[in-house]
Amino acid sequence: MAKEVVLLDFWPSMFGMRVRIALAEKGVKYEYKEEDLKNKSPLLLEMNPINKQIPVLIHNGKPVCESLIIVQYIDEVWNDKSPLLPSDPYQRAQARFWADFVDKKVYGASRKVGSTTGEEQEAGKKEFFEILKTLEVELGDKPYFGGETFGYVDLSFITFYSWFHAYEVLGNINIEAECPKIIAWAKRCLQKESVAKTLPDQKKVYEFAAQMRKRFVSE
Repeated sequence: MAKEVVLLDFWPSMFGMRVRIALAEKGVKYEYKEEDLKNKSPLLLEMNPINKQIPVLIHNGKPVCESLIIVQYIDEVWNDKSPLLPSDPYQRAQARFWADFVDKKVYGASRKVGSTTGEEQEAGKKEFFEILKTLEVELGDKPYFGGETFGYVDLSFITFYSWFHAYEVLGNINIEAECPKIIAWAKRCLQKESVAKTLPDQKKVYEFAAQMRKRFVSE
């Protein structure tokens, strides 16, 4: 099975982590290939010639690109256990909406917190907390975004938690003080083995982010 499934990825990528969690939830064995994004491999360029980005899932020699599309593909192909998307069409549409919200909103705002300074960073911090508070309202009193079980939206968002320490240090913010429900939800997700074993150490991510920030600021 491992030869049939290959993942091209980069360890601190919150997008690649989504795919790793999905594969772990499904119990799929695969070959992991770490990419050097400064020197992309011929395989990555061949398998994702349009965007030239990770993650890429290669299944039986055929590439699937973009993390949320890959997760949906995994859920459809390995559909015998741990469903990630709801079976109800309306609930499935809602899950896709909120995962798309995370993609479009959380990533952009968090980048401003971690890689900018001055007024731009302050605007980014304000935007970041507004987005998290919107997600807190959507979560409500449910244990997970999908209800009683860990699902597609949780998987889409939890990978950002590995970067929270970096955002806090680089942005001089306290996420738990502002958004306690999000942190409580994240700790609940971390009780799942698939999440706990996939998310890298937050301090290691911070060290990577700090180096990236130096590059951004110097440029």
